[in-house]
Amino acid sequence: MAQHLKGCSVACKVTWTDLQALCRRARVTCVELDVTKNNFDDYEVEYIADYIKTNGKEFFLVKWKGYPESENTWEPRRNLKCPKLLKLFKSDLDVALRRPKKRRKIEDVVELDHKTASYLVQKGRQRQAIQNWENQINKSKRHKGRIYVQNEVDLEGPPRQFTYIEDYRIGEGVQISTAALGCECKDCYRHSVGGCCPGLAKHRLAYTDRGVVRVQPGQPIYECNSRCKCGPDCLNRVVQKGIQHDLCIFRTDNGRGWGVRTLERIYSKAFVMEYLGEIITTEEAEKRGEAYDSQGATYLFDLDYVDDVFTVDAAFCGNVSHFVNHSCEPNLQVYNVFIDNLDERLPRIALFATRYIKAGEELTFDYKMQIDTVDAESSKMDFSLAALEGPSRKRMRVECKCGVESCRKYLF
Repeated sequence: MAQHLKGCSVACKVTWTDLQALCRRARVTCVELDVTKNNFDDYEVEYIADYIKTNGKEFFLVKWKGYPESENTWEPRRNLKCPKLLKLFKSDLDVALRRPKKRRKIEDVVELDHKTASYLVQKGRQRQAIQNWENQINKSKRHKGRIYVQNEVDLEGPPRQFTYIEDYRIGEGVQISTAALGCECKDCYRHSVGGCCPGLAKHRLAYTDRGVVRVQPGQPIYECNSRCKCGPDCLNRVVQKGIQHDLCIFRTDNGRGWGVRTLERIYSKAFVMEYLGEIITTEEAEKRGEAYDSQGATYLFDLDYVDDVFTVDAAFCGNVSHFVNHSCEPNLQVYNVFIDNLDERLPRIALFATRYIKAGEELTFDYKMQIDTVDAESSKMDFSLAALEGPSRKRMRVECKCGVESCRKYLF
């Protein structure tokens, strides 16, 4: 039996910090976890659970990383070497004290009531859960850009029943073929052979020498693939390199759930991210859509470049694009991209910037994006996030909260 399990692995349900704490408690060294005899007695604050002031001196109830809450201890300020956590605790306490019926100042607090202390514990647990999720995302990522997660609005933690993925998942009834050939170019941009991969598909190179898209929305992008002679630094490899900017998944304060903002400036026409999820058949999407409709939200993205045969479902698995909100005036534009798979029914969905985007700005795309063009090739494009409707199914209307002047008032 064991020989058949070679190369298999399962995810550990214990966090990295909990494993470190377990090793320290058992006095076991571990190179992988960076646990040595010199740091057996190191302790790290996970969050601060309570506060009291006695004779003018401050004491904090500390939850230690890797230890159960039953081992929380009261510590004077001088014992805590965690200025960032102390600052967050004071900020959370200030928010709790400014709530209606309280309206107290931190300086006046001697002891916390149960409701306030409970809120601080929930906030501490939430921050730790979000931090663990952020670490998990970035530990598995294969792209340059880092993903941050932030919630300073409510007590909502990481999304449940959602798996962060780095590539498409292939659903039942879907077959993906790989490119049978690649280009022979040594320099795909300056000295392309036969027009490189775009030329083989009777299209022109989609990117400039700065890596920004130059073809019009609606026209397909053909990147070099795994069979091409060019290397990974080829200028015709943009989408496949993944996210290049630091992004933040954040909790919105106007009822739109999670959103995504960029932490770096993004130039016009630059690649931002792919829309990832599980590729399923349209028939399967119709079945799932009925269940999603009852929730008033969905993550079904039709792949209808040439035929409406397949759909991407990002409801339970996806990447940062899962959290990008709709806007009637979006700053992201959808393009169809082909790399290793050249089946026109199965394009990769890539999001590019429509304009210059400032650091700190929220990223959005139009869930009912349509492209008006006289170009015969481009006229195939009619993007729609979950526009699956038929005689047996009518979608419920969802109010749009994008807030722009040209808002259509409803998403669907």
